[in-house]
Amino acid sequence: MSYYPLTSIPDYYGIDALLTEEHKLIRQSVRDWVESFVMPQIDQAAQNHTDIPGLMKELGKIGALGPYIPVEYGGSGLDQISYGLIMQELERGDSAVRSAASVQSSLVMFPINEFGSEEQKKKYLPHLASGEMIGSFGLTEPNHGSDPSSMETYFKDMGDHYLLNGAKMWITNSPLCDIAVVWGKNEEGKIQGLIVERGMEGFTTPETHNKWSLRASKTGELVFNDVKVHKENLLPGVTGLKGPLSCLNSARYGISWGVIGAAIDCYCTAVQYSKERKQFGKPIGSFQLQQKKLAEFLTEITKAQLLCLQLGNLKNDHKASPAQISMAKRNNVKMAIDIARESRQILGGMGIMGEFPMMRHAANLESVITYEGTHDVHLLITGLDITGINAF
Repeated sequence: MSYYPLTSIPDYYGIDALLTEEHKLIRQSVRDWVESFVMPQIDQAAQNHTDIPGLMKELGKIGALGPYIPVEYGGSGLDQISYGLIMQELERGDSAVRSAASVQSSLVMFPINEFGSEEQKKKYLPHLASGEMIGSFGLTEPNHGSDPSSMETYFKDMGDHYLLNGAKMWITNSPLCDIAVVWGKNEEGKIQGLIVERGMEGFTTPETHNKWSLRASKTGELVFNDVKVHKENLLPGVTGLKGPLSCLNSARYGISWGVIGAAIDCYCTAVQYSKERKQFGKPIGSFQLQQKKLAEFLTEITKAQLLCLQLGNLKNDHKASPAQISMAKRNNVKMAIDIARESRQILGGMGIMGEFPMMRHAANLESVITYEGTHDVHLLITGLDITGINAF
């Protein structure tokens, strides 16, 4: 297999000097795990449209699930830059791997930690952190994606339990999940979160097949047909869209870091290939057009790194706004998908082969540029922040 190992992270502006030794140690440990565990099997998993067996428990072993969750609930109590670096290294392996960790961390563990009862935290978080329990997040519906306020999933108070009805779509980990954090409307039309458990009668998770993107990730639906949910499974700490949107902010932050990893993988492969591939008697890296592409790749990666580092500092200080997170998610995903596409051209016909990562990353990023807020929606979030006028 002609895969080029990643020997170093491009660091054109000396950003490593701004990281702590702990940050660098965490990054290196996850990078080593990706090299040894993910890389040998990711192409086959993507080609065969299957997930990596035992992935969640392996992610739990390396501390990639809910790393910022307090130690008392099974997390590592790390800062937000550590979380970002972990996501970067995981997505260098594949967006499916980062998605699995991101959903578990930001969309399942985060709301339980932020809005759950003490009993819920103790019951679920340690098992989610270890990967023994797999979680999913139910917000998007068949008829409502970018407009979650119009969701049709609802639940009624039946005295000693809630009765939940509705459906969620495009759900990562759905076919595998043990629990799902589901957002629905109560009888007053207010949005609240429920923890739905596998085995509750009327709860099914049909798998979504025939995807061209995120093929190494299990995707499906969450379907609720008169599901009886225990009252103690209601998240008591939040009402309204603030709940699910705060989860999305955490996930979008992780994505903004993660896609840098995909871009780096494509960049490093393209640099190495351009030095080895010869045409017209010399390496293709000696030609102006190839150097132009490589220089632009490095420039965009460096800008994305600086954007994420400062965003991480703001997150650590609890000062990062949703609009700032939207800007980073939109910019960095577009950067990564452009590099995946352009670097494929440097490899010519070889760029479409599974031995090289470009086509796999490009296909995955077509999903990443859409989920957790589409490219256009994030543009309008920034526009609203600039003008104060809602264009939705």
